[in-house]
Amino acid sequence: MTEVMELERIQHIDTSRADQAVLLEIRDLSISLRLSERKLVEKVNLTLKRGEMLGLAGESGSGKSLTALAVLGLLPPELYVAEGSIMLNGKKITCLSEKELRVLRGREIGYIFQHYQGSFTPFIKIGKQLVEAIRSHFELTKKEAKEKALMWLNRVQLPAERIFGSYPHQLSGGQLQRASLASALMLEPSLIIADEPTTALDVLAGEAILDLFAQLQHDLYCSVLLISHDLKHLLKRTDSMAVMYGGQIVEKGLTDTIKNRSIHPYTKLLLNARPVLSREQPKELTAIPGDPGLVAGDGCSFALRCPLAFEQCRSVPALEEAEILHFAACHAACDRRHE
Repeated sequence: MTEVMELERIQHIDTSRADQAVLLEIRDLSISLRLSERKLVEKVNLTLKRGEMLGLAGESGSGKSLTALAVLGLLPPELYVAEGSIMLNGKKITCLSEKELRVLRGREIGYIFQHYQGSFTPFIKIGKQLVEAIRSHFELTKKEAKEKALMWLNRVQLPAERIFGSYPHQLSGGQLQRASLASALMLEPSLIIADEPTTALDVLAGEAILDLFAQLQHDLYCSVLLISHDLKHLLKRTDSMAVMYGGQIVEKGLTDTIKNRSIHPYTKLLLNARPVLSREQPKELTAIPGDPGLVAGDGCSFALRCPLAFEQCRSVPALEEAEILHFAACHAACDRRHE
């Protein structure tokens, strides 16, 4: 791609993003343990616009799911939001009561579970659960709610009548995940949080689910926070990405920018660790040495595993703008950029 074409692409994206209203805004979110006050997530800032799909990447334990649970108001009792705020449609939702949050969940925020087996109660038929969910948010008769449920089971490419009358254990993993997708989308929420939606599915089933999800998201023009440790899914489908490590955002920007011009050493190592199919001699995968990091507090959380670490990494790096809509938190990268 020439520089002129790249500039035109960025200008087009900037304009389209500027026209979009902000749906979800997470400001300086920190999550701590109640007993020890130890921070598991620190100063997370994310913005999700209407119709946008934002990918949240990072290895297990980086704080991705905790961030999502904070948006839903479903943090475990031993954790709490220590700092920051979460805004949905311009309204602060971190101070809502449980009763208010129950109304918000499903109708305004749909959630696709990492373990799809938890999407449904095992001893109640799928159809009955869908009808109850619909009627709890809409003033519909049982017949009208059933018609709506069947329509959505059809939209996720399932044999609607059979699935409607089945118990969860009678469905395959792929069918159950499609049913959970219908459950999340049928209330037509403005925000969908999908937490590792292809966990335990084979590669082909996972790809099919995500392709269908992306198409339905486009049709509904809803916003999606797609959480995954699999960069392949995020690079293929999202508009923008944020990379978490040790409970902090280390890099965020447009997906094309993260893919082609990543700055943070952790992001680069993640990208290099991806297997690439090629007729040529396959490249040697890069392993990231060491153990997953935690919120450091007194320095960069990635410093102990970073090949570029130096003395200044003893202090916490700020998330700085490297270029338009592209931010990174890295002393080494910022120093090299300013040379």
